[in-house]
Amino acid sequence: MEQLLRAELRTASLRAFGSPGAGCISEGRAYDTDAGPVFVKVNPRAQVLPAGRDGARQMFEGELASLEALRSCGLVRAPRPLKVIDLPGGGAAFVMEYLKMRSLSSQASRLGEQMADLHLYNQKLGEKLKREQSTVGCAGGAEPRHVSKFGFHTVTCCGFIPQVNEWQDDWPTFFTQHRLQAQLDLIEKDYADREARELWSQLQVKIPDLFCGLEIVPALLHGDLWSGNVAEDDAGPIIYDPASFYGHSEFELAIALMFGGFPSSFFSAYHRKIPKAPGFDRRQLLYQLFNYLNHWNHFGQGYRGQTLRTMRKLLK
Repeated sequence: MEQLLRAELRTASLRAFGSPGAGCISEGRAYDTDAGPVFVKVNPRAQVLPAGRDGARQMFEGELASLEALRSCGLVRAPRPLKVIDLPGGGAAFVMEYLKMRSLSSQASRLGEQMADLHLYNQKLGEKLKREQSTVGCAGGAEPRHVSKFGFHTVTCCGFIPQVNEWQDDWPTFFTQHRLQAQLDLIEKDYADREARELWSQLQVKIPDLFCGLEIVPALLHGDLWSGNVAEDDAGPIIYDPASFYGHSEFELAIALMFGGFPSSFFSAYHRKIPKAPGFDRRQLLYQLFNYLNHWNHFGQGYRGQTLRTMRKLLK
């Protein structure tokens, strides 16, 4: 592994430091190199996808694209992605900037503000574009372009499950098809759970009702904003391990609310900039359903009960 990294990073020196880290999906290690410290995530999962591509490479390429998109806005810090490397026996490694991080605490309020600014960024680009279109001779800059649809330009993975991000004009359609239905298809394939199937057949026709009268502007999302994917250092908050796409800003908050770890100051600061819209709490249940389904597909039937209870609540 170290010989491969030396060659790919074109560094004479390569020294591991700190303790190796093992997450649910990948392992990580920090190294000093000629160009400074880097962090390397490794996933040996040699799953071959239908197009003949490696599943670990696809996962890391989606993460690299996500980090690039988040960093391009200049609103919230994230590690600078460097390179995805194929491993000789299958799987891949992902090299990124090393940031010395600690758990989010004193910077929670600031992160709430920054995430709200991130979620408003594309809307403000759209407003700026309208102003420029009404101004004769206005030249466009090199900043990120306004996005008018829901989706992303490449596949991203929430955990190890690839997510379809094909562009859609309508958010409820995108979320129902590419997030909920995709997860339920995996449940059907692996468990053939009759109760989940029956509840879903009743629920899917009611989903549009949760969005009545709501204007949703596509927002660039981190996509997996639980407490294990946020941190801070002396310079401020940091987000990492994204699974980005353009979606409804409220989707971002569901997993942050579900598993704890975010101080209340994060949500207070966020909602000062983006107040809760009517029906917010009920839509949070819908977005939590996605996360329970995703956990069921990753970690097994321990999440079945919470998934079905959430579906029943939404049907009341």
